[in-house]
Amino acid sequence: MPVLVILIGIACLMLLIMRFKLNAFIALTLVAIGVGLAMGMGAEQVLKSMQSGVGGTLGSLAFILGFGAMLGGIIADSGAASVISSRLTSAFGLKYLPWAMILTGFIVGVPMFYTVAFLVVLPIIFETARQSKLPLLFVGLPMISALSVTHGFLPPHPAPTTIVEFYGANMQKTLLLGIVVAIPAIIAAGVLFSRVFRHKFTPIPDSLFGSAGAGKSAQLYSQKPGFGLAVLTALTPVILMALAGLVGEFIVEPEHPVAKALEFIGHPVTALLFSVLLASYTLGVKQGTPLKTVMERLPGYVKPIAMIMLIIAGGGAFKQVLVDSGASNYIVTSMETLAVSPLLMAWLLAAALRITLGSATVAALTAAGMVLPLVEMGDVNAELLVLATGAGSLTCSQLNDTGFWLFKEYFNLSVVETLKSWTVMETIVSIVGLIGCLVLDIFI
Repeated sequence: MPVLVILIGIACLMLLIMRFKLNAFIALTLVAIGVGLAMGMGAEQVLKSMQSGVGGTLGSLAFILGFGAMLGGIIADSGAASVISSRLTSAFGLKYLPWAMILTGFIVGVPMFYTVAFLVVLPIIFETARQSKLPLLFVGLPMISALSVTHGFLPPHPAPTTIVEFYGANMQKTLLLGIVVAIPAIIAAGVLFSRVFRHKFTPIPDSLFGSAGAGKSAQLYSQKPGFGLAVLTALTPVILMALAGLVGEFIVEPEHPVAKALEFIGHPVTALLFSVLLASYTLGVKQGTPLKTVMERLPGYVKPIAMIMLIIAGGGAFKQVLVDSGASNYIVTSMETLAVSPLLMAWLLAAALRITLGSATVAALTAAGMVLPLVEMGDVNAELLVLATGAGSLTCSQLNDTGFWLFKEYFNLSVVETLKSWTVMETIVSIVGLIGCLVLDIFI
């Protein structure tokens, strides 16, 4: 019975989003209420469960998402992103251009939300393709694949950060393992797969951007920072979180005062807060832009993530209803007889939801709510489960995904061309990510 209720609930979720084009947050809320009532929970109990799920999910994520958006905005508007790209492209040369694009995408993608990062790197991709006289897809896919990997695997991006909270995983360990898994995924999708388009020229758009608001990647601050300062600032949150994880795991005991201090500094909230303050100075004040001007622009960076936060809140509500109603436990108990790795199970659920729903974030959050009891059973590494779920949520992006159309329109491609490039690239990232998780699971 619980399995049937959840299947009907997910079918309704798909129908509401795909057929009736209902907003994902509203759809998640309605389905959460319906599943809770169908599972025998009282109306008041359902509402309390949803409130608990929203509060528990957004408790610390509000800080992380907010500070992350601010940092990404400062990096974009200060011209730091273009400085990083120009230097790396020049240093690597045409022969190793894909590696330069990957590094740029990774550095820019870590602190920025996917759509913001996508718009920031577009002029870099187009200008590089023009100057190098190389095919647009050959130049662009390595950078876009790096953005996809950071979006799906690495905190402080919304989906992986939220799933870390769901599973009770360690944020720093997830980041470190995520980087390990990300490397082969980026190489496979960004370097090896991009060679398919080495001689396939597609028209470069006459104008860098064709839609309103896309020109926000232009420099708005007084002057551009130096390369070293730009890289250091962009990677500050990663450095702080990785340092805390490495020291606490391999150098000193977790209870050591140094480990405790680094744990505080390397917590995503404090790491991002410090990074925003540092970026305000290094990319703003130090370059001649008054602090007041930098602060006045911060609200504009946060506004675009309002709906992302609501969708995450809706996912948290749905997750809590699944947990409180006992549905998740029932599903996992039923699947215990199957000879399937928990990591593969999480990947398959997320992949199925991604293919049918389109949204990677919704797919990841919904799948996470269903496999949550696996963590409590202690039979799986929580950090690898985060990565496997994130990898599954990237699978086979196609016509029901906004990212598909974003890539299609800006790269001036047909639907078939987009399926052959974008969709295949996302699927390669997803499958290699899963393989990486399964390999690491042997040794951890």
